[in-house]
Amino acid sequence: MDAGEQVTKLKSIFVYPIKSCRPISTPQASLTPNGLRWDRLWMVINSKGRMYTQRVQPKLALIQVDLPPEAFSPAWIPNQTSFLVINGPGMNALKIPLAVPSAVADGVSVWEWSGSALDEGDEAANWFSHYLGKPSRLVRFDESSAYRPVNSDYARTHTVNFTDMYPFLLLSQESVNELNEHLSEPVSLNRFRANLIVDGCKPFSEDLWDEIEINGLVFHGGELCDRCKVPTINQETAEMGSEPTKTLMKFRSDKILRPSAQKHQGKVYMGQFMVCTNYSGETGKAIRVGDHVRVLKAFSSYDECIILGSPALPFGTD
Repeated sequence: MDAGEQVTKLKSIFVYPIKSCRPISTPQASLTPNGLRWDRLWMVINSKGRMYTQRVQPKLALIQVDLPPEAFSPAWIPNQTSFLVINGPGMNALKIPLAVPSAVADGVSVWEWSGSALDEGDEAANWFSHYLGKPSRLVRFDESSAYRPVNSDYARTHTVNFTDMYPFLLLSQESVNELNEHLSEPVSLNRFRANLIVDGCKPFSEDLWDEIEINGLVFHGGELCDRCKVPTINQETAEMGSEPTKTLMKFRSDKILRPSAQKHQGKVYMGQFMVCTNYSGETGKAIRVGDHVRVLKAFSSYDECIILGSPALPFGTD
């Protein structure tokens, strides 16, 4: 279905430099082959190289991450005084040089993927080990050699850094507002850890967007985001509850959205995974808050779009 002249705007852009830690809200962001620049470029791992996320370490939600403001300018190159700055409750600030480290950590794993990453050294390892109370290390995705395809048959040719699934997650402010109408205590949109927040459309209309355009970049919808337990974690306190998942189950489950399906998995959905289909590495190409979002193609019903996600893994957007 051609959605015609339906237009909305990009309200916010969020980049999550360290997987499962707090995002940076930025007025602009440039793209890489794996998504937004700096997004999930770092990850905290345990002594066996396995990822730590808020699912098992909710305290990660309290870690504040900062980059130089100019880091989000297109074609910006770090220098000797460029750092990723990390802060956590009760901890001194940790500064990680943005220069690519030389040490290698083998056997790093994210869900089904396993490979090598770049190790950020003992100071970072000690900082996270002390904060989490368990042996930990900070690793960086090796953009020069590592290859991690999207774990979905619908977007297998696209790649990501340490993101759970797709390079981008899009969500509308209206959808969050509508959800909050059903809740006794409203939740912030930061529960859903989206990259692109749009404004000016009907609630949940983004579910059916098959193709959109932002500043000349074309994004194709992959599948609806089936939510894990991360949205039940208060991002300001790291406390876990039952909402909003309990309420979402009443009107955003696969059984509700696609009642005619032969099999339901008891999942709930909030947001749409996306890939960029015309990114070519063009220097200076970026998206900016305020950009118009033009819907090029849309599905007519939930029977046409992909909502089932992965049957085996509790993926989300961490």
